[in-house]
Amino acid sequence: MAAPRVSLIIPTQRRLAGLETAARSTFRQSGVDLAELELVVVDNDQLPSAQALARRLAAEAPFPLVYVHEPEPGVANARNAAMARARGELIAFLDDDEEAPEGWLAALLAAQVRYGADVVFGPVRGRAPRQIVRHRGYLERFFSREGPAEAGVIAHHYGCGDSLIRRAAMPDPDRPFAAFRNFIGGEDDYLFGQMAAAGAIFAWEPAAWVWEDPVPSRLTLRYTIARAFAYGQGPSAACAAASPPDRLGLARWMAQGLAQAAVFGVLAGVKWLVRAPDFAFTLDRAARGLGKTLWWGPFKIQFYGLRAGA
Repeated sequence: MAAPRVSLIIPTQRRLAGLETAARSTFRQSGVDLAELELVVVDNDQLPSAQALARRLAAEAPFPLVYVHEPEPGVANARNAAMARARGELIAFLDDDEEAPEGWLAALLAAQVRYGADVVFGPVRGRAPRQIVRHRGYLERFFSREGPAEAGVIAHHYGCGDSLIRRAAMPDPDRPFAAFRNFIGGEDDYLFGQMAAAGAIFAWEPAAWVWEDPVPSRLTLRYTIARAFAYGQGPSAACAAASPPDRLGLARWMAQGLAQAAVFGVLAGVKWLVRAPDFAFTLDRAARGLGKTLWWGPFKIQFYGLRAGA
């Protein structure tokens, strides 16, 4: 059998309902040759909890579905395990809490050809259940990804979910994701940073959008503000991890973060007192600033690589 041109990859960890929604949305793709596709589902649970579902999905999939069990926890481990089994020259990533409309993949592929892109990104539209009322606008915005109104080449990158990557442009075509990012995330940022340094072309396609349906436990300020703090740590931690360390860049990010945390922290306090509707947005800005300043050791927050029951 000829190798597929495109490998769709869905990493998952104990989210069977989300995995089923994401996988079935790939089955409904239009405007593409299904004979050129394969779907790789990588299960990052200690026990193969997604295996039975993957088997059922494979029986009805319009293209080959490959199940991979990667018991070692960590988002980079999961993505690398999928990459090692994927056979496509183009890799499309979809998260297990995302749902792709029918024209999603066709839009990504068309943009890749149009711009000669090494990576194409699309928008993500956060979608909260109806019962979520408080801070709904903030929560949906938090789980969304916005970009330019027009398609074209861009000078920066986004995250891995809802992206199409040309495999040959990766620094390592089989294990491109850095293992040291397993427990803190940002393995995709690190990869795309490496690719940018090597001259990779990034593109944006507004038509290649997907829904994101966060699990209910994440639709709280407790989760999103902690996550905002962790996002803020990213640029400072990247400067510290550079070889050699970028001390000037680190000092700049920490100083900027301190000012940001102070200004928006005070503003958030005032908005909380007067019950301003945009309080959560301001608190988010303060948390990201604080993360830029407190980025090391005991302040690092682990969102990934958790074992069952952790």
